Amino acid sequence: MSAATTKVPTGTWNVDPSHSSVEFQVKHLGIATVKGAFREFAGALTVAEDGSVSASGTVQVASVDTRDERRDEHLRSADFFEADAYPQITFQSTSIEPVDEETFKITGDITIHGVTNPITLEAVVEGTEEDPWGNTRVGLEATGSLSRGDFGMRFNQALGSGNMMVSDKVKLVLDISAVKAA
Repeated sequence: MSAATTKVPTGTWNVDPSHSSVEFQVKHLGIATVKGAFREFAGALTVAEDGSVSASGTVQVASVDTRDERRDEHLRSADFFEADAYPQITFQSTSIEPVDEETFKITGDITIHGVTNPITLEAVVEGTEEDPWGNTRVGLEATGSLSRGDFGMRFNQALGSGNMMVSDKVKLVLDISAVKAA
């Protein structure tokens, strides 16, 4: 992606966690969707003068929140994230390509549970705006999916119906407000 193909002005844009979210969705029992979020995260988008663009982010695994403390503790355990041994999820873009004027494919490396795999997200630039305090902001929404088994998270249980307790497919939804660095 080049600066000429995006509405995002050049500069470094730091994620504002108080106005952003990093969420996931996974099927439970094959019939219901459990939604969760990570409450502690950071990230940046850099649009350079030469037109190159990069995105990166870090999530603190222990901040997982599904609105059920027992489930959250299980997700932090060795059955899933193994948060004590692998406290962060990281992402670093390898390419960003325009789909149209507002939509981009962000491809990069994501590391979860000590395993790094490629992932492609679809991102929509919602626009830029100056806030009442004089900060320039950009809004982005990015979505994608991954297989948790690809990251060594294989905990599951087959049910009598043929469904699994927890789906292997995880949907990712990032709603980002980033502030341009001074």
